Amino acid sequence: MLLYHGSNMTVAIPKLIKQNRFLDFGFGFYTTTNKEQAIGFAKKVFQRRKVGDCIVNIYEIQEDLAFNECSLLKFESANEAWIDFVAANRQGTYQGKSYDFIFGPVADDDVYTTFSLYTVGVLTKEQTVEALKVKKLFNQLVLTTPKAISYLKFKGTLSKE
Repeated sequence: MLLYHGSNMTVAIPKLIKQNRFLDFGFGFYTTTNKEQAIGFAKKVFQRRKVGDCIVNIYEIQEDLAFNECSLLKFESANEAWIDFVAANRQGTYQGKSYDFIFGPVADDDVYTTFSLYTVGVLTKEQTVEALKVKKLFNQLVLTTPKAISYLKFKGTLSKE
């Protein structure tokens, strides 16, 4: 499986770096199988940091080996369990089990609006699930431990197009 990581720099050796905000799947190294999503994220990182360039790092992972030898939490869709998990992580209150890999939908800008309406109480969980069914959801694979990162093989980069 090819994975992409958007950044403002080349990340040939991924590291777990403490984040300054709460993200969908908590602490970890975020990747996606969607190259366009990674390009968009690289542009956002570059605009926010104003240094480096728009860089998409490419990795390969033997998913059968990695997912069999490590713990994996996988969300097939933006269902109620995903909503609970993302809400708890974004609020910094997740106290559940830790995993080496977490795979599932990403709450991009479009999804984020719907998700925000849920977190402030405008939408119920059921309404949120229904609203998300019509959205095009990309994925993310988050590597949360050094063990998980050890399965990544750096393949190179795509620079700004």
